[in-house]
Amino acid sequence: MTRNFKVLAVSAIAAMMATSAFAADIFVIGGKPDDPFWSRVKKGAEDAGIVAQAQGGSVTWLGPQNYDNLGPDAAELIRQAIDQGADAIVGPDWVPEAMDPAFEAVVAAGIPLVIYNAGGIEAADRLGAMNYVGAVDYKSGYAGGEYLGKAGHLHGACVNTLPGAANIEAFCNGFNDGLAAAGGTGSVLQLPATAFGDSTAVAQAVRAHLIQNPDIDALFAIGDQDTNASISGIQQAGKTGSVFVCGMNFNDSILANIQQGTQACAIDQQGYQQGFFAVSILNNNVTYGTTIPTREILTGPGVIDSSNVDLVIEGVKAGAR
Repeated sequence: MTRNFKVLAVSAIAAMMATSAFAADIFVIGGKPDDPFWSRVKKGAEDAGIVAQAQGGSVTWLGPQNYDNLGPDAAELIRQAIDQGADAIVGPDWVPEAMDPAFEAVVAAGIPLVIYNAGGIEAADRLGAMNYVGAVDYKSGYAGGEYLGKAGHLHGACVNTLPGAANIEAFCNGFNDGLAAAGGTGSVLQLPATAFGDSTAVAQAVRAHLIQNPDIDALFAIGDQDTNASISGIQQAGKTGSVFVCGMNFNDSILANIQQGTQACAIDQQGYQQGFFAVSILNNNVTYGTTIPTREILTGPGVIDSSNVDLVIEGVKAGAR
């Protein structure tokens, strides 16, 4: 069954539903629209929105233009959602010190809130949100460090291109701890936020760092674009085959890298499910008053490597990954 057929089937089911008197206008705060990972999250939210729209509601996506001023910009998007009359709001708690006051305003206004992608159940509890949907960021990084460490790559660095973002810091802390648990040592290569998604800047920084630190044999990258850039930096440093990479998320080129052996693994947090489940939970809550007793719905981490990459590729072709 193809993905288009599945979406049409969902649409047909939704079309049979009567418009609810309690239709939900749901606002979703997420990443840049051209960010490969966030485009999958957005698609999940929009697919869940098919039902909301059939019931007379809507799903509106709000994302920053860039990540240079992430916390304050995201906080402003949350406030925009309140001002535009949101019935429910989904958002990641990327930078708590900047964003928590805006989330607190959501709850104070009586608007149902789901935290997703970043912050974990701790953020949901602290803010009074209904639920958390996503991976545990620390455990995602830990999985990468543990995987590389067990493979014998014991001198690592986490490439952090979004310093100060809570989920990114958790990735790097987890990576270093996972590596340590396997008998290795980890560090952080910290770059300015302007480097995030800038392939040239990341590749050059990785190249220089590897030349200056020749004992490093493992790298962890925080997103798919940075992973590809890190592999380029390894090649530029003449370290292909001696420095191994694991990174958050994946795209077609990363899956090809894993198939070809130029990347050891990718950590999958299943972004599509994050958007889909968060919107579905809130739509059902506003429309029918239902709640989910489990207040932490985990979508990861999962490890993609040479043992399962072919299956993942088939999932991508089917539109499920």
